[in-house]
Amino acid sequence: MLSRKLRHCRVNRVNLLLFMALTAVTLTLVKNHNKTLFYSSRNLELIGENPNVHVNCTKIIRGDVEEIQNAKLNLITVNYKSQLSRLTEKDYMNMTKDCYSFTKDRKYILYPLSKEESDFPIAYSIVIHHKIDMLERLLRSIYMPQNYYCIHVDKKSSESFLSAVKAIASCFENVFIASQLENVVYASWTRVQADLNCMKDLNHANARWKYLINLCGMDFPIKTNREMVQMLKALKGENSLETEKMPAHKETRWRKHYEISGSGIQKTDIDKMPPPFQIPVFSGSAYFVLSRALVNYVLTNDKIRTFLEWSKDTFSPDEFLWATLHRIPKVPGSVPANSKYDVSDMNSIARFVKWQYLEGDVSNGAPYPPCSGAHVRSVCVFGAGDLQFMLGKHHLFANKFDMDVDPIAIQCLEEHLRHKALYTERHG
Repeated sequence: MLSRKLRHCRVNRVNLLLFMALTAVTLTLVKNHNKTLFYSSRNLELIGENPNVHVNCTKIIRGDVEEIQNAKLNLITVNYKSQLSRLTEKDYMNMTKDCYSFTKDRKYILYPLSKEESDFPIAYSIVIHHKIDMLERLLRSIYMPQNYYCIHVDKKSSESFLSAVKAIASCFENVFIASQLENVVYASWTRVQADLNCMKDLNHANARWKYLINLCGMDFPIKTNREMVQMLKALKGENSLETEKMPAHKETRWRKHYEISGSGIQKTDIDKMPPPFQIPVFSGSAYFVLSRALVNYVLTNDKIRTFLEWSKDTFSPDEFLWATLHRIPKVPGSVPANSKYDVSDMNSIARFVKWQYLEGDVSNGAPYPPCSGAHVRSVCVFGAGDLQFMLGKHHLFANKFDMDVDPIAIQCLEEHLRHKALYTERHG
């Protein structure tokens, strides 16, 4: 009996020692894990691409007038221009020879920042033709390992540009070039076809993505990936895009036959047949947020295919096609054609855009204040002074940004979103 008790005591002592050892190991692992998380977050912080140029992005984001004026003065100084470095196509081809170093040095986020984001992948169709540094910074700003990215490169792009895009894509399993490329002509069907090509590739990718967002090279996010996920989940399967009653002066765009001539598109005197199935045509834009169900429907439904075919010889079909599909009964996530369901670009979440003729005093009813950057075809190319207002909007992305107009606006927006994703949303 006594020997049995002694053996029992020795067993308990061994168990106690094992428990203490395991506890110590566990505490060490947790401590090291926390260190790793902190170290990873710290190393993923974005600091200006041009460290010799000093601007206070926190003040700019808050709308500090003095700092915004300081940023504007920086842009026109000889010293700033001489120190502004821009990565070239050759630079990217060289950097991506070592993908580990490329993703580390360019500070890509290579792990999901939350389970919520991991469980809700987003797909992107990105249509581009130039400015490789803008594309790479856009990709970095929206990249998450659970998402999917199809890049359509215009056939007119240079060989070196295409090679640089391919080099960047080769460093990521979830980034790829569209399997079919188009020679994109402004205001023609080819712009729609470019997105359709990416839609097909993404739909066949056997991926888990829930929503598709289309982008161009001058777009930039104004929400973090987690914010986007939360807003997309709130749609509950519906789509979000501009869709309004077609103005009478735009009807000629689809009532007449148009032809591609050289690098442009021309109207002919040939009248088109009315839309098939008596589908009412709505006005919208090229920007959309579409559910996976709608994308699959567009690619497989015979009625929709007929409407797509009818649209091919129109002017700017991207500015009515998606808006119209969103109002057709039985289309997944659609809304009725009744005017009560009209949605302006300011009310959809797809894109924040400033039109020159609508800018003005917000306190007197203007939808947005004057552009602080420059205008191209009546659209504001944003400056640093536009950031505070746009970040208060519900849109996912904004258009247009351009490194040649205001690189500080891009730098500050990028830094703000990265810091928010790494700290505010994870610890706030």
